[in-house]
Amino acid sequence: MCIVLLGGPGAGKGTQSQYLAKKFHIPTISVGEMLRVEIKNKTPLGLKVKEITESGSLVDDSISIGLVKNRIRQSDCKNGYLLDGFPRTIKQAEALVNSGIAIEYVIEIFVPNDIVVERLSGRRVHPSSGRTYHLKYSPPKVSGVDDVTGEVLVQRADDKEDAIRHRLQVYHKQTEPLIKYFRDLAKASESSDVPVKYIMVDGTGTIEQVREHIFSSIR
Repeated sequence: MCIVLLGGPGAGKGTQSQYLAKKFHIPTISVGEMLRVEIKNKTPLGLKVKEITESGSLVDDSISIGLVKNRIRQSDCKNGYLLDGFPRTIKQAEALVNSGIAIEYVIEIFVPNDIVVERLSGRRVHPSSGRTYHLKYSPPKVSGVDDVTGEVLVQRADDKEDAIRHRLQVYHKQTEPLIKYFRDLAKASESSDVPVKYIMVDGTGTIEQVREHIFSSIR
């Protein structure tokens, strides 16, 4: 069960990846998290990545692919794995496929922009604890304050509408070509022994509805 999960900010990828990992007993592989661990541990790779990122440059795709290849050799990947936040570009997808890393399912969670804006702009956070609320879906007992401490809730800068719409522009610019790439790959692989299956899921329902749609689409 080797899965690539696609979806814009606010689509619910994080929540659904947890359900998928639990149901199929597979780990979620995050390239970003692996790089952060390398940096924290001050490994030779970590020091190199730290230097690259601090200079404002992007980490070379070969580094990311190498991390993924090493990670999937570990014993907890025997039943498969879920790639979280990777690939993000056509170049990364091509490098992934050309390296021989198996992909069985590509799952796109689609949510229209206006609903994403509503979801994210309504979030409010208690800074010191990280508790999160939503003005519409899970409001605090008293408007504007944390249920536990009574302290004022805040809206993160990246949850403001202008910031969200900018993030969506970047996502669509990067990811729409990637969606086409994987759809074409799925079509081209239909007659192969291990076809890639592309699934688009409506992400506007409840968390449970989206989860069941994904599960029912996987055979």
